[in-house]
Amino acid sequence: MQEDKQRWNERYLDNPMPQDVSPLVEKYISHANIGQAIDVACGTGRNTHYLADMGFLVDAVDISDYALERVKKSSTIKKIDTDLDKYNLTPNKYDLIVNVNYLNRRLVSQMKDALRSGGVVIFETFIVAHGDFKLPTTNLDYLLRKNELLHSFIGLDIIYYEEKVDINLRGEKVKIASLVAKKV
Repeated sequence: MQEDKQRWNERYLDNPMPQDVSPLVEKYISHANIGQAIDVACGTGRNTHYLADMGFLVDAVDISDYALERVKKSSTIKKIDTDLDKYNLTPNKYDLIVNVNYLNRRLVSQMKDALRSGGVVIFETFIVAHGDFKLPTTNLDYLLRKNELLHSFIGLDIIYYEEKVDINLRGEKVKIASLVAKKV
């Protein structure tokens, strides 16, 4: 865990991320009931702050204490400094789950159960590009396969799903999968 914490702390120090809310979150937040939310791998809080401003009580979860220090102090934000490889989602707790630019398949498998009835998951992360772009090789454990995200949420009402080429926060060309789904 300590190695992961250090690696992520250095990443945030070396490459500060923009603080704009994810366009996917902004566009689809209206599908969620205001209530309890979680921002998985929240980083410095770009989506956490937006959710809190919209009235959600937010669990902001990340391994980087450096990033979590940049999440604003608020009575509506609970900062959780933890290793997401060991963290478990509480069943039937969340009205909204936000997961942007992060993949932990163990947590993905817990997300459907963590949603309350009527709860929404907004999920967007990277797909294997198989050398299509001139990016350094990434650990494939952290990249989705084609249609994997869609198949992971079978049983939920899929509101939106797309796989496309996009530009990441560092200005690099990448492939991403985006999903918005609701537990009925």
